[in-house]
Amino acid sequence: MYLNTKIPYLCTMRYLDPKNDLIFKRVFGEHPMITMSLLNGLLPLEEGQLVTEIEYLPAELVPEIPSIVKNSIVDVRCKDNQGRQFIVEMQMLWTDSFKSRVLFNASKAYVRQLDKGVEYKGLQPVYALSIVNEIFEPQTDKWYHHYKMVHTQDQNMVMEGLQLIFVELPKFKPLTFTGKKLNVLWLRYLSEIDNGTELINEQLLKDLMEVPEIAQTLELTKEAPIRG
Repeated sequence: MYLNTKIPYLCTMRYLDPKNDLIFKRVFGEHPMITMSLLNGLLPLEEGQLVTEIEYLPAELVPEIPSIVKNSIVDVRCKDNQGRQFIVEMQMLWTDSFKSRVLFNASKAYVRQLDKGVEYKGLQPVYALSIVNEIFEPQTDKWYHHYKMVHTQDQNMVMEGLQLIFVELPKFKPLTFTGKKLNVLWLRYLSEIDNGTELINEQLLKDLMEVPEIAQTLELTKEAPIRG
């Protein structure tokens, strides 16, 4: 339903906040096409490395030796047809230990690939994507933080294994990013849709709806139409 006014807001649906823990898990933990679109939009994947197929893995990372290593639970965990694993988390509040927890979970997922009889060369990379709804690096304007193991003297020499990506959502300013790139549209969706959002800018809604997976996400997070 659309309002016939001169105000550039057309959508009159109320939306649930996709950053809410339960909503995030429901959307990205149950709909593989949506999750693949998010991964392809926000991960530092080169051409030819895009995720084309995933299967969900248990969100609970149970240690091999319970008495030594603690259990941990992530929001979404999956792997693609190349064997690469992806951990996706939405973090509303920043804590000093969060980076360590992300590294711990990614390392655990990496190690757990190595069953008995499997050679080390069979290990596949693990990507941990963390979307954070707080500013945790105030000393820089950069909002996208990508960590990987590189040679200190030659950045082109990379040791494959773990890649950690942190996104500071509040630093992302939609007005400074024009165009319809997938990463921009996903970040606009995550940053501009809050709990109870009723009105969406006409052009933004049009742009979001051009991506089938984001359009499906909007449909999944509809709460109720506005009446009267």
